Amino acid sequence: MTRGDEHRASIHAMLPPASMGHVHIVRDFPSPQEGFSRTVRIYTPDAYDTMPWHRFPVLYMHDGQNVFAHPESALFDTWCANVAMEQGVHHGHLEPWIIVAVDSGQGRLQEYSPWNDPRGQVKARGEVYARFLVEQLKPLVDRHYRTRNGAQWTGAMGSSLGGLMSLYLGHRYPQVFGRIGALSPTVMWSEGRLFAEWRAHHRSWTRIYLDAGAQEFIHADGLPLHYGQATRAFYDHLKRLGYGDHEVSLILEPGGEHHEKDWQRRLPVALRWLLS
Repeated sequence: MTRGDEHRASIHAMLPPASMGHVHIVRDFPSPQEGFSRTVRIYTPDAYDTMPWHRFPVLYMHDGQNVFAHPESALFDTWCANVAMEQGVHHGHLEPWIIVAVDSGQGRLQEYSPWNDPRGQVKARGEVYARFLVEQLKPLVDRHYRTRNGAQWTGAMGSSLGGLMSLYLGHRYPQVFGRIGALSPTVMWSEGRLFAEWRAHHRSWTRIYLDAGAQEFIHADGLPLHYGQATRAFYDHLKRLGYGDHEVSLILEPGGEHHEKDWQRRLPVALRWLLS
C-alpha cells in the first residue's frame, strides 16, 4: 500500500455515515488589494443542500491547499477540515459551518506577516491580504452563499504564520472576525509585535482558541522559534488583559510537533471549542 493509499484509507475510516458536502474550487479569484489572483476553496456542508432555508456561519482558513480531504488538495497530511466538520455535526458537537479556505501564494512568509520581521528579512504584506479577505472575499461569499451575519458567526483559523494572521484579523477587525483559531501560532514573529499591539480587551464578542505542542520548537532559516513557550505566554497576556475562560482557551499537547498531521489531530477539539 502506498502512502497515498494509506492516507485515503485513514480518511475513509474517519468519515461519518452522512454525505461529505461539497468543495467548490474557484481559481483566479481576483485580489485587487494585492495585485494578483488567488485560488479559493469553498466547502459547503451536507446540511447546506438538505436545509435550503437555513443560513450558515462561515470559517475562513489560510493555507487552503492543506485544509480539505479532497483530490485537488495537497496529497499528504491535510487538515481534513471537511471530515472534522461533518463528524462534529454527525455526533451533535457542532452546527454546520461553511469553510472558505484561501490558498497561500508564492510569498507565504510575506503575506502572512502583519509586520516586517527584521531578523528574517521579511517585508510584510499581511495587511493587504487582510484587506482582501475583508473587502473582497467576504462580501462576495456573503452575496453568493446563505451566510449568517455578525462577528459571532464569522471565524478565522490557521497554523504557524497562518495562526498569527488569524490573531491579527481578530485584533485588527474584531467587528468582522469574532472567533479565532490559532494552532501553533507564530506569535513571537516581528520580535513579539502582537503582544505590543494587543494592549486591551476589545470589549466585543470574542472566542479565541490557542494550541501548540508543549515543547514545540523549530529553526526557521536560523531563527529559533519556541512555539509552546510563546503560545503559553500569549495566552497569559490575554488573560492579564481581562479575557475570561469562556473567551480564550489554551491546549499544550505533549509531544505535539509543527506539522499538518498534528494540526489535523487537534482540529476536532479546536472546532468543538471554537465553534460551539
